[in-house]
Amino acid sequence: MPIRPYEVTAAEVVPGDLFALSAEDVAERRWHVVTHTLPVSPEVIRVTLRPPLGGVDHEEDLRREQTVTVAGRRVDVAEVPLVEPVSLEGVTFRDGDRLTVLRAVDPLADEVTYVRRWGAWHRDTTEAADAHAATDEEVRRWAADAGRDGTLVRHEPRPVRKARAAGPRRVVVTGLGAVTPLGVGTGELWDGLLEGRHGIRELTDPEFDGLPVRIAGTVPVDPAGLLPRQAARRMNRAAQFAVLAAREAWADAGYADGGTRESGLDPERVGVSLGAILGDASVLVGGDRKLRDRGPRGVSPLTTPMTVPSQAASQVSLDLHITGEARTVTSACASGTEAIGQAVDRIRYGRVDVALAGGAEAVVTPAIMASFAAMRALAEGDPSQGSPSRPFAKDRDGFVNGEGAGVLVLESEEHARARGARIYCEAAGWGLSADAYHVAAPDPSGDGIALALRRAVRDAGGEVTDVVHVNAHATATVDGDLAEARALRGVLGGRPLPVTALKGHLGHLQGAAGGVEAVAAVLTLHHGVVPPTVGCGEVDDGIDLDVVRDAPRRLPGAGDLVLSNSFGFGGHNAVLALRRVA
Repeated sequence: MPIRPYEVTAAEVVPGDLFALSAEDVAERRWHVVTHTLPVSPEVIRVTLRPPLGGVDHEEDLRREQTVTVAGRRVDVAEVPLVEPVSLEGVTFRDGDRLTVLRAVDPLADEVTYVRRWGAWHRDTTEAADAHAATDEEVRRWAADAGRDGTLVRHEPRPVRKARAAGPRRVVVTGLGAVTPLGVGTGELWDGLLEGRHGIRELTDPEFDGLPVRIAGTVPVDPAGLLPRQAARRMNRAAQFAVLAAREAWADAGYADGGTRESGLDPERVGVSLGAILGDASVLVGGDRKLRDRGPRGVSPLTTPMTVPSQAASQVSLDLHITGEARTVTSACASGTEAIGQAVDRIRYGRVDVALAGGAEAVVTPAIMASFAAMRALAEGDPSQGSPSRPFAKDRDGFVNGEGAGVLVLESEEHARARGARIYCEAAGWGLSADAYHVAAPDPSGDGIALALRRAVRDAGGEVTDVVHVNAHATATVDGDLAEARALRGVLGGRPLPVTALKGHLGHLQGAAGGVEAVAAVLTLHHGVVPPTVGCGEVDDGIDLDVVRDAPRRLPGAGDLVLSNSFGFGGHNAVLALRRVA
């Protein structure tokens, strides 16, 4: 029912009236319900007032001819609760406590809930993080002033957890492996990230002659030379990257060389989940060339099995004798992150106990490069003068195509602790969404990205105030970086949160990007250090994020979630949430 203020004399006021003493009170929506009137003298009437949404009574003595304001509605006095304020002096607050604040003098007010996280009180909202967090002393002051201010303040202590039936299992990261333009191994990756090196090179092979853009993030060694010759011949380049990264991750997790049997694992309780867009486009191109040059007999019988995007996952399962499952996820540049998320769920709900998850890609081919160039999506520049890939920079002009693989070993926490494994962090949650906007361009509103961010935090059982760092997708395209930044500001609010982007170091590894960047995010949590963003000399004014540049930075201590973002052509959005463990 709308409020329509009009003036009357105090003598006309009756119980049930919605009453304001002055024009300022009306403007500030400061109303009271008249619960009782009492003549004090022939000239004075005493009114008892109570906030319309509940609170304590107070009295005002008014001259009968005094002008006051009432609303065009009357309230049932019996329905307005009498609520005494509660002091919070001496109360011990704990993280997880909740506080509700209601401006009871405003009939149209909504209750605001705060949650105590990391020693401060934050608004409980899914829309955006509260830029200003209240201190314990401020909360005590709110409670002390509640009666005078016409507010209701209620403290709800965090409930003591009771024993409950078994539910989803916690998933932890115990092993890491990577093959990237910075070199083979997570050591090469991490050192290169911290030192601010990049692995973007000129493409000197004659097959790239004549292309408008001839730079890419390429792996500096031939992966086939690091594998047995016979095995390497049956793998495409992406599968070779995947097997090398998986072997490193497997050993890093403390398992024996050779695979499941040598490690004493039931192979049926281990799985593989890898993302890829195409895997290795060169096999199909090479097969077509041989068909035209030599005829049908020139085409290898391995062309088809080496062309499918699932070859990386199948080769990892063959190499380590994993029979539980070998899954392949194809969702454009979000493939690697989604593959990790799917593996998290497979372990959570008991389908497998251990999984190798990530992404692998090898699409630095003339046709793919020409296609990206035709889209005007590729950056240009001389790699010897610094990284041509400039995420979040004012002068960014596109991404640099790249290749590689990143693999994590995930396992249930009880499985890892039972064998005494070293635990990097918890794979706490993940979120997906779709833009439904355009076949290639990002939604400039960032709404789809924001939805994936919120879902990842919620799936991790956290709040946005728990987030201490974001490993951004940031491909260095003008529109893509702006959309991601807008989503991050909208969800995480105005807090100074360190954000880094690795595509200045590596280029865009396509379906492998999510796997490699997840490896880096795990190492960021493990070492407590955020790598800098290479190539970003001056941050675009429209980004408005705390982009880590020039040198590494210590990870903030107040919070425990790190987010790793991946977004792909067609509106695929995936976000992984990682939590540090004690």
